[in-house]
Amino acid sequence: METSTGAAGRSDSTPVVAADAPDTAGRTAGAGETAGATAAPVVRPAAPPASLSPSRASDFMQCPLLYRFRVIDRLPEKPSEAATRGTLVHAVLERLFDAPAAERTAPRAKELVPGQWDRLRESRPEVMELFAGDPEGERLARWLAEAERLVERWFTLEDPSRLEPAERELFVETELDSGLRLRGIIDRVDVAPTGEVRIVDYKTGKAPRPEYAEGALFQMKFYALVVWRLKRVIPRRLQLVYLGSGDVLTYDPVQADLERVERKLLALWEAIREATETGDWRPRPTKLCGWCDHQARCPEFGGTPPPYPLPVRATGSAAV
Repeated sequence: METSTGAAGRSDSTPVVAADAPDTAGRTAGAGETAGATAAPVVRPAAPPASLSPSRASDFMQCPLLYRFRVIDRLPEKPSEAATRGTLVHAVLERLFDAPAAERTAPRAKELVPGQWDRLRESRPEVMELFAGDPEGERLARWLAEAERLVERWFTLEDPSRLEPAERELFVETELDSGLRLRGIIDRVDVAPTGEVRIVDYKTGKAPRPEYAEGALFQMKFYALVVWRLKRVIPRRLQLVYLGSGDVLTYDPVQADLERVERKLLALWEAIREATETGDWRPRPTKLCGWCDHQARCPEFGGTPPPYPLPVRATGSAAV
């Protein structure tokens, strides 16, 4: 589905999806995707969760204790090379659409990498920790070269000269009838001349095996649900572009899909509310534990979580 809005770059007309500005700088998504502000981070007091994003929903499904560490305790996490490279590549692909269609070439995109890396370092100085032991810059050079390869591979999967995104890095938020607020950031929204909407997400990793495709599509169905609730329009297509393996995964949702996702999120939110009120956030060991920054605080590895910062409901009392 080739799409057009009739103008290059961000649309100056009414956005496809009505959205307010996020209350935190940068992307709302998972590890490595949140761009920090230049000022020192503001330490906010602990508060019960007020909204749900695809990343945080995935955190809770993966491990409730991980969700607590990230959302309730707000424990810091070290940057990773893979996640930071993903942030860099996303920035390059977004900025490329500032250029006229004829200039959206692979060489032009690769030329954007150094400048976007400089901007990332300025906004998030902590990423330089990744290369602290690299005085000659050899690891950094290889890392940047891999980012360039990922950017270049995108041109084998999509032709940006034929695309005019309606929105890029679009923050979306809606409140369901239940009161649950859903929010997130969509990499790209395309709108066809016929009005059909396509939601596109870039992934710098490899495509999952077919048996894990449903989990990969969860984020996209989440976004489709938000768009549907905001605009009463079901996106025609959901598209995951895997730059690590050169694959494109597409899915065409129907209303029943989005209704199922909504029911799943409501059940998930009830579980989060229960854990918030009781302070019972249990770890769920998986093979992903090896990449977790919080092993030292996790009971599964002999650690002790920090004191729970929120009031808990008395044992045996019912939730209101």
